Amino acid sequence: QVQLVESGGGLVQPGGSLRLSCAASGSIRSINAMDWYRQAPGKERELVAAITIGGSSNYVDSVKGRFTISRDNAKKMVYLQMNSLKPEDTAVYYCNADIITIWGNRRNYWGQGTQVTISS
Repeated sequence: QVQLVESGGGLVQPGGSLRLSCAASGSIRSINAMDWYRQAPGKERELVAAITIGGSSNYVDSVKGRFTISRDNAKKMVYLQMNSLKPEDTAVYYCNADIITIWGNRRNYWGQGTQVTISS
């Protein structure tokens, strides 16, 4: 079994910051790309940020300069530092990881999501 568990969501005022964390656990041999997605009410899920096993990252244009994705391969964790938050960042944020299990199976796994609400 493989699990991804997000934490760090909450309610903050516009201009504030949050740091999301995602911990991978279970029968993992290796983790390739790790990503953060978000889904706002009535909208499709969108890729927010992605990071390779080597640390290369990319971002959706709307968060460039405000969000930073990072990872700790030894701890099997990925983070999303979110600064200068805006009401339009309000969404459920999901962690996604491309994982190879100890049995050699490769697939994408999703976390359960964490709510981020930006409001005054």
